[in-house]
Amino acid sequence: MKIIILGAGQVGGTLAVNLASESNDITVVDTNSALLEDLRDRIDIGVVTGSASHPNVLISAGIEDADMLVAVTSNDEINMVACQVAHSLFRTPTKIARVRSQAYLSQGNLFSNDVIPIDVLISPERLVSDYIYRLIEHPGALQVLDFAEGRVQLVAVRAYYGGPLVGQELRYLRQHMPSVDTRVAAIYRRGKAMMPEGSSVIEADDEVFFIAAKADIRAVMSELRRLESSYKRIIIAGGGNIGSRLAAQLEKRYSVKIIEFNEARCNSLSEELEDTIVLLGSASDQDLLLEENIEDTDVFLALTNDDEANIMSSMLAKRLGARKVMTLINNAAYVDLVQGGEIDIAISPQTTTIGSLLTHVRRGDMVNVHSLRRGAAEAIEVIAHGDSKTSRVVGRAIEDIDLPEGASIGAIVREHDTGSEVIIAHDDVVVKTGDHVIVFLVNKKYTKDVERLFQVGFSFF
Repeated sequence: MKIIILGAGQVGGTLAVNLASESNDITVVDTNSALLEDLRDRIDIGVVTGSASHPNVLISAGIEDADMLVAVTSNDEINMVACQVAHSLFRTPTKIARVRSQAYLSQGNLFSNDVIPIDVLISPERLVSDYIYRLIEHPGALQVLDFAEGRVQLVAVRAYYGGPLVGQELRYLRQHMPSVDTRVAAIYRRGKAMMPEGSSVIEADDEVFFIAAKADIRAVMSELRRLESSYKRIIIAGGGNIGSRLAAQLEKRYSVKIIEFNEARCNSLSEELEDTIVLLGSASDQDLLLEENIEDTDVFLALTNDDEANIMSSMLAKRLGARKVMTLINNAAYVDLVQGGEIDIAISPQTTTIGSLLTHVRRGDMVNVHSLRRGAAEAIEVIAHGDSKTSRVVGRAIEDIDLPEGASIGAIVREHDTGSEVIIAHDDVVVKTGDHVIVFLVNKKYTKDVERLFQVGFSFF
């Protein structure tokens, strides 16, 4: 595909790296020539310096025959105008825009070809706050990813000494939980991926990815680690877009406090939020944290725009007794450095956002793409089409499907007249047309092979 990316910041740069490695023709536009040169030194892409919404700049980038425009500058208005220009002057087939302001997002009829022609809206703040919300719903999980509109979830947990399944072969999973169906999609041991088999033994400290119906997640987690009690008290450091949105999601079910440094923003938050306590001050102020009973806090969330401030306030909160600490980190190089020490979970907004963007770039009928393990692995939800003559998956049992190396099918969601059915993928399950198939890839370099596997032969059309 020929794709033009507007904005060479964290999201645009990460997206360019991901897409360039998949043999796409990529051009990146930004006003910052230093950022563009840095990108071009690392990957094989075209770059254009200039204002992203100007028609002459878009022509220089090749908009006239582009398949897709991805507008992810830090300015909502520039992103929206660029999509309008691409549609009105060049009839660009697919236009994706990052829009952050809730004032725009709350207007449901604003984004259409008749008004502002954006095909796909991406809101990193919404994606990140939803992601954190799922982590809070499942105490003890390292990652929680939704498929089939939340009916199926892929969860990563750290196996603990004393878990019923730790030290056991996976084949005994059904004996431990006869009423719950689940499948282990991957095991990471000391950072290396293992494809699970019946004889695989889970060891303490393994990072285990398993897939199950949403209602069964807690039961499976209890087999791998001591179940943590539900969270009640939450402190959020940073009242920006992510912090305020998350507080609004949480405040009806949890006791929530926000610490915000800016007085005007504090006043605004006090008016927006109904049940959240808004505190003026610094999250790195030890006296303030002690005053607010940090030692009784279940989750401390550092969600400011400053990585270093987030890391320092998180470490302080953990030292002062916070039960669980989650930290927003934009710099990908920091994520591996800090996670697993005093910081329990490092959250990368780029990784969360990239998956959503990749869903619309990939070939095949992809519904969801989740980027995992700092982009090395992926989980994909793809719809199977065709019949046994035109498709390499439809009409075949899972054991007979020629999956690429390091890929496994975790579950299938099948629609019926009476509703949807979650089918955990065992060898004898046969894929039907229209099934939502959830595939786990320990190495994303085989994504193209999965795309080809689900493409339908010409006779189907």
